[in-house]
Amino acid sequence: MKLFYGFDVSASALTAQRLRMDVISSNIANADTTRARMVDGRWVPYSRKVVVLQSQKAPSFAQLLQNEMKNAGSGVKVSRIYDDPAPFKQVYDPGHPDADENGFVLKPNVDILKEMVDMISATRSYEANVTALNAAKNFVTKALEIGK
Repeated sequence: MKLFYGFDVSASALTAQRLRMDVISSNIANADTTRARMVDGRWVPYSRKVVVLQSQKAPSFAQLLQNEMKNAGSGVKVSRIYDDPAPFKQVYDPGHPDADENGFVLKPNVDILKEMVDMISATRSYEANVTALNAAKNFVTKALEIGK
């Protein structure tokens, strides 16, 4: 087993969680953006982005055991970021410049409460990986002290 495997796994997770926090921040910042992009000649609101994480390797049990005996996997990665297919919110605001003939405005499908829960989850995951990284660092340090 590779000595620095714990560093690799934690580093990949830290990178993935940081990207997840960046996407969540973007969602919150655009929660009221009614003109995000042009589609078929009309403006559409910002669409919430969702991050999907996955293991960098998805081996069978036999392959996993073989890898662990030789060296280890590589942690986690962001497999894709996609637009949330949830419908946009319709809000009655006849004075808004983007209101339709009935006075309704399409607002982004971003729910601030949901984004805050996701941000707390990503932050906690990030903190857990920092703790794991520090534990791996202490393990390597203690192992090197044995040779003294």
